[in-house]
Amino acid sequence: MILTTMRCNATLTNQSQGCPGAYSEAAAKKAYPSCETVPCEYFETAFQAVEKWAADRAVLPLENSLGGSIHRNYDLLLRHRLHIVGEVRLAVRHCLLANRGVKIENLRSAMSHPQALAQCEQTLTQLGIEHREAVDDTAGAAKQIAEENLQDTAAVASSLAAQLYGLDILAENIQDDADNVTRFMMLAREPIIPRTDKPFKTSIVFSLEEGPGQLFKALAVFALRKINLTKMESRPHKKRPLRVADDNSTPLKHFDYLFYVDFEASMADPNAQNALSNLKQEFATFLRVLGSYPTDVTEA
Repeated sequence: MILTTMRCNATLTNQSQGCPGAYSEAAAKKAYPSCETVPCEYFETAFQAVEKWAADRAVLPLENSLGGSIHRNYDLLLRHRLHIVGEVRLAVRHCLLANRGVKIENLRSAMSHPQALAQCEQTLTQLGIEHREAVDDTAGAAKQIAEENLQDTAAVASSLAAQLYGLDILAENIQDDADNVTRFMMLAREPIIPRTDKPFKTSIVFSLEEGPGQLFKALAVFALRKINLTKMESRPHKKRPLRVADDNSTPLKHFDYLFYVDFEASMADPNAQNALSNLKQEFATFLRVLGSYPTDVTEA
């Protein structure tokens, strides 16, 4: 994957994780066609680049239709004070890339980002490629294979990576499901002004007191107002990893969780404002709005 950051001069500068030719770069170009993209190696580096004014936006993957959520980025959203200002959905079409002259039957190993390997697991097995090697990003795998002239290893990456690093495409569309879509988020130092004249989505994170039905009651603040939830993710609270429940028997230790929720409403909508006010006053021990931003309604 590539994290993209953007600078806002005549063009917008996007920070993305990985090497040129990765999917985050394509997502950044889809969201901001005239942006200048700047690759960086790690997810956290992209957050820091925007915070330190080295870039205007960071474009990072948040979830994939096959591989699920990118948990690292959920954790980083809480650690940093950036705001989600947009989303973009990108259809991911994986290719099997190798050095010139290498055939599929010569391959013993596939190298890529763990998410990409997971998205192609069945296909790689059917091709007889037994071993997997996880690296930081898809395009970085292609670059390494080209630089080291590996003859028994292929990269799972984009067709653009094949062009950039001079590799052959041995197979196209090798993802296990044709509908392989990654959702990316755009991050900025300041939030955008929410509107009600177009579809908006809002992302929040909150925690709750321990007790029967607490999550049910918390989510009811949205159901009662007919606000649709599109995503829910729970992550252990790193600052409070264990909660002790002391009843009349032996004390029990439970994980303390943070709940990440996306819902279809703008923070300019009084209905959404009332829902969050109800959640904060009645149920949540902690609540933070991560962003309220336009929904991506384009084709992936």
